[in-house]
Amino acid sequence: MHIVVVGSGIAGLSAAVSAAQAGGRVTLVERASEGEHGGNTRYTEAYLRMKSMDEVADDFVDHFMANAGGYTDPSIVQEMVRAHDDWSPLARSQSTVDPDVLSAFVEHAGPTLRWLEKTGLKFDFLPTAFITTTTTRLLPVGGGWAMVETLTGAAREAGVDFRFETTARNLVIDAGRVVGLDTSRGSIACDAVILACGGFEGNPEMLAQYVGADAINLRPVARGGHYNKGEGIRMALAIGAAPNGDFGSYHAEPIDPRSGVAEPAIFTFPYGVLVNKAGQRFTDEAPGTVDAHYENVTRRIYEQRDGLAWMIVDAGLDDVPNWQKGSRTDQPPVEAETLFELAGKIGVPADVLEETIGTFNAACGAGQFDPLRADGLSTKGLMPSKSNWARPIERGPFRAWPVISANVFTFGGLKADRHARVLNQDGLPIAGLYAAGETMGIYYRTYTGSTSVLRGAVFGRQAALHACGVAA
Repeated sequence: MHIVVVGSGIAGLSAAVSAAQAGGRVTLVERASEGEHGGNTRYTEAYLRMKSMDEVADDFVDHFMANAGGYTDPSIVQEMVRAHDDWSPLARSQSTVDPDVLSAFVEHAGPTLRWLEKTGLKFDFLPTAFITTTTTRLLPVGGGWAMVETLTGAAREAGVDFRFETTARNLVIDAGRVVGLDTSRGSIACDAVILACGGFEGNPEMLAQYVGADAINLRPVARGGHYNKGEGIRMALAIGAAPNGDFGSYHAEPIDPRSGVAEPAIFTFPYGVLVNKAGQRFTDEAPGTVDAHYENVTRRIYEQRDGLAWMIVDAGLDDVPNWQKGSRTDQPPVEAETLFELAGKIGVPADVLEETIGTFNAACGAGQFDPLRADGLSTKGLMPSKSNWARPIERGPFRAWPVISANVFTFGGLKADRHARVLNQDGLPIAGLYAAGETMGIYYRTYTGSTSVLRGAVFGRQAALHACGVAA
């Protein structure tokens, strides 16, 4: 059994190692060079929405189902409560979170982490960049870099043939079955192809097509995302694969555009105000804990002119214990002793900024400030309101950070079943074709945080085991 895996992030490496351990001959195709391979995984801290090594977080399923798709036809929803084999082709190919796939995700999350543990990875509940949280997160010690390096070593030890600086081009089909892969360095015949080559956050043409013209204001959150050009999705759609996931959206994270480090996130904005280039507030900066709401706030930033906002704070930021952990940029803030001076430095109208901050200050109510939980300290009679941590911004020095929306990964991808088999528009598996990681579409509206790396590991492994005929 010859398996070709496309991509070397967590999904591709999990697939490659699993297939090799199951007795398959494995070729891994990767467009990046060795040492820069691993896609987004190499650069992420790889948060995992787990409450233990064996159980997903309590809100795992509820969050997915609250963001399961658009307004699905109720008659199709009713089909989805029946046994999966009884679904119609319409239900099987519907663009939504398939409850059977979600069930497999939950079922295999713990066993997949235990398998990763056997490769040499260690996991622990380590500190995160979030100052306030609502859910539990497990992390691999050493983050995504450790995952890539450990699994690359395990893959080599298992005999995986790595082909770096090689780009997948087209799927080879014979009698309706995928039997090979055309690449930039020739064609490879095989028994199955596992597409684990990311989304399209590194492809400006696809971003403009699906996300819209304002996507020019986005950038991948880390260097690995630039390698994700969307070929895996396109080549599968070209042979009749069903799309899944929210093609017009992506996982948004607030970052400092001046920084070139991986994931220069700015998670401290709930303690200040956000103003656009006109000097005006435009959103509730603190609807609740930052881990649960940063994505929605970041989307509002993306909607502003040039996709940019300024986070403005005063000396009160220093009242937040260890606030620096929520500011991942390597660039210093813009500082000034007065708001007028600050406005000149950041290029917003000084009179508008002073009026914006003055109006905000007047709306701040009395109450006890508690930086480590949603304290209900809100504005009164202000639109948009600020729901928590609303304190007047009046004590110099004043500090400002520019914030844009990063594109961590795109949501649109391929529809797959619980075994990661890619489905066609009739909801039937395309023989010999699998998808995992970002290439497998599963997210809609608001990202279920800290599940993407886990998704890659779980379904990369499931794809490999199924392709090799091993029950999981």
